[in-house]
This record gives sequence, structure tokens and C-alpha cells, in this order.
Amino acid sequence: MTLFSKIIQGEIPSYKIAENENFYAFLDIFPLQKGHTLVVPKVEIDKIFDLPNNYLAEILVFAQPIAKAIEKAYPCNRVNMVTVGLEVPHAHVHLIPINHTNDMNFENPKLKFSAEEFTAIQKEICSYL
Repeated sequence: MTLFSKIIQGEIPSYKIAENENFYAFLDIFPLQKGHTLVVPKVEIDKIFDLPNNYLAEILVFAQPIAKAIEKAYPCNRVNMVTVGLEVPHAHVHLIPINHTNDMNFENPKLKFSAEEFTAIQKEICSYL
């Protein structure tokens, strides 16, 4: 079972943003930007393009209102979607608010927030869903 499956099942706590029968979205605890959110399918498949076709289509539809909520909560040029991630063998996309291309450089130092700050970010994004 992957780390993301444990998060989805509630075995590991997360700052949930949204959930439906096929997907789970939560704050990245090693964010590049405030509001950086992960969208994870509930099926445990390693590579994004190995997902069933319906999941590939639905992940964008599921992510759209979340991206819009992030943009309202943390005004930015755009919310970008990236499929980077080799650490966890579970397909996922990153939703990252950016103003410059370098804002989504995974070589940049990660931001650090307290539990209270993560909860405030979670509530801010969710208030726009």
C-alpha cells in the first residue's frame, strides 16, 4: 500500500481539500507555494498514463474547481498542473499557484508551515469550493 493510499484511507492524516468516489485532493506538506495541492486517484497505479481512460478524463474535471479555489484564495497568474513525482509510486498531479515559471521548480526549497498554518490554508481554499 502506498503512502497516498494510506492518506486516502485516513491511516495518515492530511489536510483534505476535496474528495469524490475516484479522487482525493489534499495539501502537499512539502509545498513549493502556499496552496500547493495534490490530486490523487483512489486506484493505486504508479504512472499517470497507466490510469484507465475514465480516470484520465475525470482527473481534470475533478481538479478544475480546486484550481479555481486555489486561485481565489491565493491570487496568482495561474494555477499550473504538473505530473512530477517519483517518490511515491502512485499517480498524482500537483496544482501549484504560480506567478513565474520558476515558482514550480521542484529544486527550490520547500516552504514550511505549522499545523495551524496548514489548517488555515486548507480552510481558505475550501471556502471557495
